[in-house]
Amino acid sequence: MAMKKNLSNKTSVSWTAQIVTLFPEMFPGALAYSLSGKALKKNLWSLDVVNLRDYSSDYRKTVDGPPAGGGAGLILRADIVDKAINDLKTKSNRHNKEWPIIALSPRGQVFNQKMALNFSKCKGITLICGRYEGFDERVLEFHSIPEVSIGDFIISGGEIAAQVLIDSTVRLIPQVIGNQDSLVEESFSTGLLEYPQYTNPRIWRDLHIPEELLSGHHQKIRQWRIKKSEELTKIRRPDLWIKYKNPSKN
Repeated sequence: MAMKKNLSNKTSVSWTAQIVTLFPEMFPGALAYSLSGKALKKNLWSLDVVNLRDYSSDYRKTVDGPPAGGGAGLILRADIVDKAINDLKTKSNRHNKEWPIIALSPRGQVFNQKMALNFSKCKGITLICGRYEGFDERVLEFHSIPEVSIGDFIISGGEIAAQVLIDSTVRLIPQVIGNQDSLVEESFSTGLLEYPQYTNPRIWRDLHIPEELLSGHHQKIRQWRIKKSEELTKIRRPDLWIKYKNPSKN
């Protein structure tokens, strides 16, 4: 019987993140702080952490093996990951279209705001954290598990990626953020990067807050923000700019 660590305060919550990992002690990690941490304490979401080694039957708790055909590193075994998935499916009726299973891997589809929004509308999500040289391909194919990456770079494992994905998703859950309007204006929500922001003092090192923002004219402020968002996106993220200008091709 696999041991799990449930970090919610109650049994009934609106959204659950289930983590399958070799390092359960890494959770909740950063998720215990700020918005996600406060929401966790308020039971707006829950964190269910499962140790993959609990599904190994030998005394060493082996979960990996050498790559077929030779090469460096180790591969997470299909039979071990399969046991974990089947056990979690058996214990609950979670895993369906409303509860996706995702493998975190650097070769996966790059995570974005649209994914976060879609995940936040599910009942929950199961994230299997990759390690070493990744997963035996057969278990991904057998269970039709999509792979997701947080960017075109390599980190030591999927645990940090899981926390990034969860934090991005949790903040979209109703009641987690007090002012829902702030979500609409954030980067990527409109397809553009967010406009520059300013606060007191009005003048700092001879640098002034733009007059448009001090005018009190809401239409002028809105036009200025849209203009700046477009300028920033065009310069810094030409890939997003192309999608923004050609929405029908997305």
